[in-house]
Amino acid sequence: MTATAAPAAPPEHLYAPRLRAMTVGSVALVSLLAFEALAVGTAMPTVARSLDGLALYALAFGGPFASGVVAMVVSGIWCDARGPRAPMWHGVAWFVVGLLVAGTAPTMEVLVVGRVLQGFGSGLLSVALYVIVGQAYPEELRRRVFAAFAAAWVVPSLVGPALAGLIVEHLGWRWVFLAVPAVAVPAVLLIQPGLRALGATVPVRPPAGAAARIGWACGAGASAALLHYGGQQRGALAAGLVGVALVGLIGCAPRLLPAGFLRARRGLPTVVGLRGLASAAFAGAEVVIPLMLSRERGFAPTAAGLVLTVGAVSWSVGSWLQGRLRTPRSAATLPRAGLSCVTAGTAVVALTVVPAVPVLFAVLGWATAGLGMGLLYPSLSVLTLALSAPGEQGRNSSSLQLGDSLFAATVLALTGAVLAVGPAPGPAGYAATLAVAAGCGLSGVLLAGRVVVPSRAGMPSRQSG
Repeated sequence: MTATAAPAAPPEHLYAPRLRAMTVGSVALVSLLAFEALAVGTAMPTVARSLDGLALYALAFGGPFASGVVAMVVSGIWCDARGPRAPMWHGVAWFVVGLLVAGTAPTMEVLVVGRVLQGFGSGLLSVALYVIVGQAYPEELRRRVFAAFAAAWVVPSLVGPALAGLIVEHLGWRWVFLAVPAVAVPAVLLIQPGLRALGATVPVRPPAGAAARIGWACGAGASAALLHYGGQQRGALAAGLVGVALVGLIGCAPRLLPAGFLRARRGLPTVVGLRGLASAAFAGAEVVIPLMLSRERGFAPTAAGLVLTVGAVSWSVGSWLQGRLRTPRSAATLPRAGLSCVTAGTAVVALTVVPAVPVLFAVLGWATAGLGMGLLYPSLSVLTLALSAPGEQGRNSSSLQLGDSLFAATVLALTGAVLAVGPAPGPAGYAATLAVAAGCGLSGVLLAGRVVVPSRAGMPSRQSG
């Protein structure tokens, strides 16, 4: 008799018994971070009036951005040295404490402190979640995990601002901050059993340059906050602040990103660069579209915002598609396709600065750009983990998210400066900013092939940053 082969084990899925709690908890955390980011923007005008703190309005956004930049670097170093469990718990703790401080703040100064603590927690969490994906999920599931993370932004994008508005009107603005901890703690408790199942990480000493890296992160964070603040000013003051901030970023940011980043070296440096270019393109266009539709086409704020909602939904669709496509033969396929969609979609939106072009073009163009981001973002996240040795996943994940944040902040500040020229932005200003956004996307299309690192055997090889 011949022995029969044992039946192959069915492939795992995101909600397999050993992964179910971790998947639910991780997606819930991402949704909470997304909701808070979107809800605070809706509530902050009321907060500033209530606390008589309009002078600190910009700092309430720039402060958490700066602390988040520092936290991403700290979290990357920490995850590589000790594993993601401690950064995850500390991230939740800082996030929750920041929310409680902000929600009970008697003055705007205290609220800004809470926002800074909250931003630090978010930065720790965002990198720790990437490392958890790299350690807990098999490679064939990672595209689907990151697709689920993208989908976790959709519901907050659709209902977050409206829900925040209802909370502010009927319960008071403080509950925008105070309600979130009730869900954040149970979400991280769901992740804890999965983290224990990974086993203990053998502690290692942080690399020799860890302290210097944190110092450069502080410089980059301060420069980013100054850039954010300067972008909201006008005239010579804005130009001076933005100029100083850009000098600071140029000096600090390259030291936090993979070696060869400025030369677009093959592998991880290009992956990080593509993520930054895509983020800059999308964010630069996203802030212009509602303003352009409101001023040039007479759209009400709600109608103009619905166009952005189309982009959020199509982003989720793109993420869902890339998670179910066969693995492409080339690692460059999905990034190139995504960036091509972002470039083409932004260019189509730019056509609507001409009054004769129907507004439908803006809707279709932004849907195309969102689809491209959905194809692109998860694929670059997966590539980052694939190009990272186990002890480098934290550092490289933090580099990916730093590039994303710093590129977007730079383009948003420059966009604000362009739109501030003259008494009011006009078609030329909108066209210029959308052209910059499309140019960022096109640069990414041209560089996309460099994510592949050919080896002597003709297969992609790993490369650390």
